Formats: sequence, structure tokens, C-alpha cells
Amino acid sequence: MRTMFSFLQKYRLATSVALLLMLTELTVELFQPFIISKIIDKGIGADNLTVVLQWGGVLLGCSALAFVVGIISSFYASHVSQSFGYDVRDRLYEKVQSFSFANFNRFPESSLITRLTNDVMQLQNTVFMGLRIMLRAPLLVIGSVVMAFIVHPKLALFLAAGIPFLGMFLVWVLRKGERLFRSVQQQLDGVNGVMQQNLRGMRLIRVFVRMKHEAARFSMSSERLMEKTVAAMRLTETTMPIILLVMNTCILAVLWFGHFELDRSGASVGEVVAIVNYAMRTTGALSILSMIIVNFSRARASAQRVEEVLKTDIDLLDTEDSDTEAKLSAGDVTFEGVSFRYPDTGEHVLEAITFEAKAGDTVAIMGATGSGKTSLMQLIPRLYDLDEGTIRIDGIDNRLLKLTQLRGQIGYVPQDIMLFTGTVADNIRWGKEDAAQEEIVHAAKLAQIHDTIMKLPQQYETVVGQKGVNLSGGQKQRLTIARALVRMPVILLLDDSTSALDVQTEARLLTALKQMHCTTFLITQKISTTISADTILLLDDGRLLAQGTHEQLLRNSDLYRRIYESQFGKEGLSHA
Repeated sequence: MRTMFSFLQKYRLATSVALLLMLTELTVELFQPFIISKIIDKGIGADNLTVVLQWGGVLLGCSALAFVVGIISSFYASHVSQSFGYDVRDRLYEKVQSFSFANFNRFPESSLITRLTNDVMQLQNTVFMGLRIMLRAPLLVIGSVVMAFIVHPKLALFLAAGIPFLGMFLVWVLRKGERLFRSVQQQLDGVNGVMQQNLRGMRLIRVFVRMKHEAARFSMSSERLMEKTVAAMRLTETTMPIILLVMNTCILAVLWFGHFELDRSGASVGEVVAIVNYAMRTTGALSILSMIIVNFSRARASAQRVEEVLKTDIDLLDTEDSDTEAKLSAGDVTFEGVSFRYPDTGEHVLEAITFEAKAGDTVAIMGATGSGKTSLMQLIPRLYDLDEGTIRIDGIDNRLLKLTQLRGQIGYVPQDIMLFTGTVADNIRWGKEDAAQEEIVHAAKLAQIHDTIMKLPQQYETVVGQKGVNLSGGQKQRLTIARALVRMPVILLLDDSTSALDVQTEARLLTALKQMHCTTFLITQKISTTISADTILLLDDGRLLAQGTHEQLLRNSDLYRRIYESQFGKEGLSHA
């Protein structure tokens, strides 16, 4: 919780004003039963209308003051809580944006969404309650007991008798509630995860007629959330009856023994009424306090989840030796004995990889599924850090380049196509924020998508549906390639990004890329693509089996010949 409190530092003035006004409102409220006792004893009891009017005027004035002060206090409390929520959410989102791929493996998407929305909202509501009623409720309990002792110490003992028991009970509820509500938030992560998967795969679910299965899966996850929530709410709902039972017993004791005190002239009617009034206010305050404790338990659970993200160590940062002036110019890439394994795994996915790609070369990477092709490509822009060896770009260790400098000059097209809601131009401009229209058109032409765009209803201003639903697979691939090309990268990384293109379109694309003079790494399974490559890397189970040109591998690699034969047949091999 200490991290969360640090976000309130910049709002100290507004917080102080809200608390001061709340204390003023509380003081006025505590004096009201005392004033009522004076009206009863010295006004009504003595049949003195003047005293009734005087003290009645004071009571009305106090009520009006409490009303005005309460409204202003609520305004400041709202300002602090909303600003606090904005700051936490903003910092949390900024932290998530700085995550490496390894960090994302620790937090599922659904969990991050819940933490950014529901958990922050819980904290935001708790801050507001803290400034308005969280401190007010316990202070009202303490103040009511103190004022009761001032009015009549003997009767006040019966009011004070139940407070220690209720205090220990509420502390127990706080501790148990925190564990239960943490479990509730975790189950909420699960429900969000199932919902995300269903919404993303809705078309696939319908094609395979899996609606009933997915509905049952969601119901199961939702039922677990319901069970955890019911368990938490069952605990919180028992607090109110126990508080009422104890406090009503105290009130009955005050009334019963107050009757004897009246007979012995040890107390006045006004004093008994005042003690009962304080007891009723204490009951109300404890009831509110029980609700506050429930929310505070939930807030503590949410605070821990938010702090988990904020305190996560980013395992991929600029090093102290980073060269702030270094800038890629040619695009030479050299791997020297590179080995890599994913965090929390024991086996290497790449082992002792060594090769060199000259500036402007096209490097095709081939291999079976799971051979380490994508892993190799992701090491170039430092999406992950290698375990052993060195990767040099233009002769500089890529760990010594600032990440913004390194990634800013690399165009990357991932295997999983991701388009954003917006126009076609917006999606291409996403690769270079300040790209002019001419640059966007040029990139589209290089990616062989310009003619297709010109046939769309609004051309470059046509709105792309969610995840590119109104485009074909090949169109989406070419659009993402245009997004990478618009920044005119020194190094271009294409992770199986031409799989949906026909042979002729792919050939035109590769020819256009040659004209850019950027170093291109291309993951592919098609021999027709590798034929024109300057270098082919053949991976198998994380090891580099062979490297060379198409002709060299046909002569020297049995695996490459088998791949060639599977695509062109033995007759094609004989003519190669």
C-alpha cells in the first residue's frame, strides 16, 4: 500500500482541505446530541420557550454548516480520488508499455486488463471513501464514546463495553476479507481471459460449431467467480447483524439502567436521550465501518496486484555503456556463437549460431516448426537478450545500442498479423508517425498493396475493421509490410510474412525490397522465395545445419535437397 500512498503526495493540499472539512463536519455532528440534551432539560423540561428557540437556532445553524462543509469536502475528495485513479492507471499503462516479451509471459493479457480497470477502480473508490468516511467512521465512534462520558460517565460505560469486542471482530474481517477478495480478482482475470478468447475466435467457434462448448466453458469460469464472490460477501454480510446485535444490547442496557438513574436523580431525561443518540450514531458508524473494511480488504488485494506490475523488474533495458550517438548506417549483421533460451526454461532454443549478413543482403531462414527461426529474428532488435555470444550490427554489439535507436531503424513484420482500428493510411503511418502522404503511398507501392487500396471505397481513408476483418489474408500481410517499409528501415525483418501471397506478387515484392538496399531477413518455407536470396540459413532444432546460396545448398545439404524435391519433384531437382 505504501506505493499507492505515494501517488497522493502531489495532492497533499487538496487532501488536507478534504480532511479538515470532514473533521469540521464530524465535530458539528458530535455536538448535536449534546445540544438536544440542553433543549430537553433546560427548555422543554423547564417549559422555557426562549431556551428552546436559542438552542434550536444553534442546532439549525450547526446542521447548515455541516451541510455546506460536507459538500465542499466531497468536491475535494472526488478531485483527489479521480486524479489518483488517473495517475495510477497512467503509470501502470506506461509500465506495461516498457515490458519486455519475457515480462509479458508473466502477466496474461486478461490479468493486465483487470488490473488496469477493475483494480484501479477499487483503489480509486477507497481513496474517496478514505477522505469522506473511512476516517470519519472510527473518529465518530471514538468521539461519540468520549462525548457520552462527558454527558454521563456511568451510563457511558454500557455504551463503551461492546466497542473492544467489535474492534477485534472487524480486524479479523479485514484480514480474512483480503484473502477472499484477492481470490475474487484472480477469478475475474479468468473470466476476462475466456471472454477475450471467445471474442477473438468467434468466427472459428462458429465454423467448428463449438458454441455450446465455449458457452459451457464460460459458465464454468463464471460460476467459479460467483462462488468466490459469494464466499467473500457471506463474510461481509455477517458483520452487520453482529454489530447490530452488540450495539442494540448496549442501547437496551443504557435504557434499562438509565431508568434507575432517573429514579435516583442520578441522570436527567436529556442525558439519557443524548447517550442513546450517541449509541445510535456509534451503531451507524460501526455499520459504515464494516462496509469500509470490506472495501479496504478489496482495495488491499487490488493494491498488491497493481504493485506487482509496478514493481516488476524490466529485464531488457539500455545498458550503462549504451552509445547514445550510435546510429545504424549500413545494416551489416553478424552472429557470433549466439545461444538463447527463454526465461524459466532449461533448454536452449538456439545454440552456437554463427553467420554474417552483409548490408543490403536478403537472408532467407528455413527450418521445421520449432527450429528457432522466430527466436533468431527476435534477437536482432533485442526483443529478448541472448544468453551467450554476440550480435553485432554495423560492428557494434546490439546491447550497446540504445533500444530506441536500434528498433527505430528496424522494420519488423511479425507472424501474427495485427492491424489497428482506423484508416488504411493510419495503419501504414503507425510505422512512422509523421509520415507524409507521399511516403505512405510509396511504402504501399513497394509492398504491392497500392493498387488494391485504390479500389477500396475511400481508398487510403477507408476504415479498416477490427483486426482487419474487411481485408483478405494477403492484403493484411502486405499492409503490415507497408507499415514496416514506411520508416525506410536499415534492417527489415519478415517473419513468414509472405505466406499468403501468390508467387508473382511475392516476386514483385522481393524485387522492390532489393531496390531499397536494406538488409532483409525473411522466414519462409517456400523454395521459390529462397532462390533469389543472397544467403539461406537452414535451422534444425536450434542449430544452424547449413548456410549458403541456393546453388550451394543444393550441392551440399541433403535436407535442403529434400525440401526442394518435396516442392518441385525429382524432375525439378534434376533441372536445378
